[in-house]
Amino acid sequence: MERRDFLKTTLLGTLAGVLGSSATHSVEGETITGVIQKKPLVAVMGGTPVEMLNKALEALGGIEKYIKKGQKVVIKPNIAWDKTPEEAANTNPSLVAEVVKKCLAAGAAQVVVFDHTCDNWKATYVRSGIEEAARKAGAKVVAADLESYYEEVTLPRAVKLKKTKIHKELIDCDVWINMPILKNHGGAKMSVSMKNYMGIVYDREYFHSNDLQQCIADVCTWEKRPVLNIVDAYRIMFQNGPRGKSAGDTALIKSLIISPDIVAADTAAISLFNQVKSMTIDQVGHIGKGEALGIGTTDLKNMDVKQLKI
Repeated sequence: MERRDFLKTTLLGTLAGVLGSSATHSVEGETITGVIQKKPLVAVMGGTPVEMLNKALEALGGIEKYIKKGQKVVIKPNIAWDKTPEEAANTNPSLVAEVVKKCLAAGAAQVVVFDHTCDNWKATYVRSGIEEAARKAGAKVVAADLESYYEEVTLPRAVKLKKTKIHKELIDCDVWINMPILKNHGGAKMSVSMKNYMGIVYDREYFHSNDLQQCIADVCTWEKRPVLNIVDAYRIMFQNGPRGKSAGDTALIKSLIISPDIVAADTAAISLFNQVKSMTIDQVGHIGKGEALGIGTTDLKNMDVKQLKI
């Protein structure tokens, strides 16, 4: 499904609703010499995944602001489903490859890519195109299917999910980048940056049986936050998510959102999604619950927002 009218809409208009919000919220900010600095959020429209990433990183001042020489970096895409890139169930492989290249060019000592998949991991890694693309770009691609790959952590700020097991590669890394695809989800309503955390834990059954929306917010309180959330919205799944039934469940909207603020990134992503199919932010309960836990803001007026078009 190609939304020809979508590309006629500027990002300024797309985000007008949320940018016009009058609400204010408490959010963790960056403090320099006693002054709260607004966190950045960049939204780009109209190019290929690689073109939009380059434009967004340029606006952020380069990936070197987030990735330092000698660091071990983990990149966490969505690779959950045995689907092709055209079916929009997983993160775009060319986008993942480009982020790997950028990290290595910035001096990263190692870049690791993984996801705890829903379908057979070997099949999803191959059919998604991500394993081949990431390896060719220089990344180490690892499995995440066995409990032995995980280590238990505590979540003292959580409401329901007080502890969980997180992949050791993530625990051992210096920094990580969260790379979801924007799509509909039957249970969580939307799968974006916060929902992508469910691919870093071992026991997801607990989430589904103990307030899914709250558990998603809870796991995002883990102390090691992603330095960037890069939302792939080149081709999105607007219905029958998270797996989808056919390419007819997708829409080509050629967009990308990037921010260190996970709640703000998902708030902006909901606005993009609404250009294709209606979904209110209140329906996506984990976003507001995350804000209540202080991990980010839904008020984009409190962000340094840049909206760009290619």
